Amino acid sequence: MKAVWQEDFPVRWRDVDRAGRLTLASTMEVFQEAAISHAEELGAGRAVMLADRQGWVLSRMSVVMDARPRWGDGLTVRTWPRGTDRLFAVRDYDIMAGGGAIIRGRSGWLILDLDRRRPLRPQSVVDKMPANEGRDALSGTPAGLEARDGLAKTAERTARYSDIDFNGHMNNTRYISWLQDLAPPELLENAARLRLDVNYLAEVMPGECIELYSGMAALPSGAEHDGAWTEALAVEGRRGGEAVFRAELRAGT
Repeated sequence: MKAVWQEDFPVRWRDVDRAGRLTLASTMEVFQEAAISHAEELGAGRAVMLADRQGWVLSRMSVVMDARPRWGDGLTVRTWPRGTDRLFAVRDYDIMAGGGAIIRGRSGWLILDLDRRRPLRPQSVVDKMPANEGRDALSGTPAGLEARDGLAKTAERTARYSDIDFNGHMNNTRYISWLQDLAPPELLENAARLRLDVNYLAEVMPGECIELYSGMAALPSGAEHDGAWTEALAVEGRRGGEAVFRAELRAGT
């Protein structure tokens, strides 16, 4: 049983934007694949969970890109379980280049009772995994985002074939693609650093139309703001007036 899962990967053409740098959506795809591989190796993969009528559901994710890898760069992704926080099973990630972590992430997962569609306490599954005590990619619980006033409706998107994954709902990485399409292109292309916080609040099923609201957001103050962030964008997806996801993107130098 590997306490930390590790894979090498190159930054491919499909992973970069017009500026030739790794996108947030591609980063989330790399994290997702590594997490799936590690869960399988730890005996908590899809088939094992399904036998108990349980499933993993990503609820929150925070990602900090301290540097933006470029097309052709050789990178290493690592991921590891990090215990529990209330109903969340916590999983950390990083992406290494040149001997150091240049991208760091922390996710909060729910274990869902597939019949009752209700979250279960994660300890029965997570307590069988390595605890990796003291090994933190990011500190604290992945950020919980509150509803923001002043967001304007800027688009509508319908969940189509390419948005839907093996579980029959919209894949977590596709929300990030939608968010990227709402952001001013120059914000993403010019940023040397990026931070993304996203909360997944409800499933989006095939054919559902989601109203997207966005607006530039105030930067955090105090200890959370290290001076490197220059812009922030808030996004909320709504269905029938109810939020299905919230995200905040920060860009900086």
